[in-house]
Amino acid sequence: MTDFLYLASQSARRRQLLAQIGVRHELLLPGADEDAESLEAVQAGEAPADYVQRVTLAKLGAARARLLARGLPPAPILCADTTVALGPRILGKPDDDEDAARTLQALSGRTHEVLTAVAVLEGPHEAFEPQLLLQVSRVRLRTLEPDEIVRYVASGESQGKAGAYAIQSQAAAWVEHLEGSYTGVVGLPLFETAQLLGALGWRF
Repeated sequence: MTDFLYLASQSARRRQLLAQIGVRHELLLPGADEDAESLEAVQAGEAPADYVQRVTLAKLGAARARLLARGLPPAPILCADTTVALGPRILGKPDDDEDAARTLQALSGRTHEVLTAVAVLEGPHEAFEPQLLLQVSRVRLRTLEPDEIVRYVASGESQGKAGAYAIQSQAAAWVEHLEGSYTGVVGLPLFETAQLLGALGWRF
């Protein structure tokens, strides 16, 4: 077993969470020739749980190809994806500030789900047989005032965030109830991650 893994994610939050449980990692990010955003496109009629697992496996497959193409030392690859769902409706990363404001208004005073899939591939040279776990949390935001939404969106925190908010930011003050995994809502459920890595020999 190697003493590190490749993290196929640009999320600083996921890096911090891996460091929190003592997992040494190297970034394995898309090159300029890759259209990584296209992997996140929602397919018609796709359920949130199916969507987030499909995207995670697609990103993992792209990362495996990337590692092989670059001739990097072999090591496990970890990938994760998070989405927010209001019933069957998938609320991904907002397109712009107006979209972010609409998303937050939709979540105001209601309970939504945050779904994070995490997948690990033991080694790039093995058959593509990743292990994947899905974590689903339920989050209720209190009713938000219009000016609160305006200020939050203006802070820039909404951009790049599924559901247009980050629970580790000032939006934490809006969370009335959380059932599930805080780290899953942040973007990498540490219990599930440890389960997957433990099967590969990591000890926590």
